[in-house]
Amino acid sequence: MSLTQTYLQKSRELIEIVSAQEDNIAKAADLFAETILADRMVHVFGSGHSRMMTEEMWPRYGSFPGFNPIVELSLSFHNLVVGCNGQRQAMFLENASGLAEQILRNFELSEKDTALVISSSGCNRVPIEMAELFQKQGIKVVALVSKLHSNASKTKDTRGKKLSDFADLILDTGAPVGDAMIDIQGLDTPVSPGSTLGGCLVINSIKAEVAQRLTDAGQPPKVLTAGAVIGAERATEIFQAAYDEHGRRLSRYYATLGI
Repeated sequence: MSLTQTYLQKSRELIEIVSAQEDNIAKAADLFAETILADRMVHVFGSGHSRMMTEEMWPRYGSFPGFNPIVELSLSFHNLVVGCNGQRQAMFLENASGLAEQILRNFELSEKDTALVISSSGCNRVPIEMAELFQKQGIKVVALVSKLHSNASKTKDTRGKKLSDFADLILDTGAPVGDAMIDIQGLDTPVSPGSTLGGCLVINSIKAEVAQRLTDAGQPPKVLTAGAVIGAERATEIFQAAYDEHGRRLSRYYATLGI
């Protein structure tokens, strides 16, 4: 079997792992839909490459308002790799205790909110503390991790805690220990990770389930849609309305901050 076919086969196995979590995906969708119907937001956070899952949820084609993507560039900006804003600094900062508290200090949170915290290892301090702080404020937390990798990894938290310790519900990307899925002959380290693929499967499954619940409740979401599908004029109308709704929802998190 070629390496391409091997990777695709392992990818199909990820689909099966995600499929087996359908009940928990539905539970996550129930929590998130309840929050959005209450005119509040689902806070979505991931550092490092987990930031990609945050942006996959919203905003992009096929997504809709109700989610607050917390993307901290100091933790996730990889373009320069080395030098100013480089990867070394990002990896250092995602284990800086107290940073999560400073990030969440920017928002006036409510028990009606919910949160999705994403970390493949579930072992870095910032996502762990982020989930812990959400729970302390009565906010339900869904964690998206790679269970095999998380179980095999040593936490950076001095108390020995992992992200899963502060989660009301745990979802699994299905990726293996170390993430990379392909062994290369003559190379002692595997390549081609799977957590992004598994994570996107989970994220978009949740998204579909939430959209159905909102529609069934008589509040169909404003879905960002390409002009090629619905025409340029209608697409622009929805884009503007969706962004306006996002801004309106988010403004409530600043309205009484510091007062």
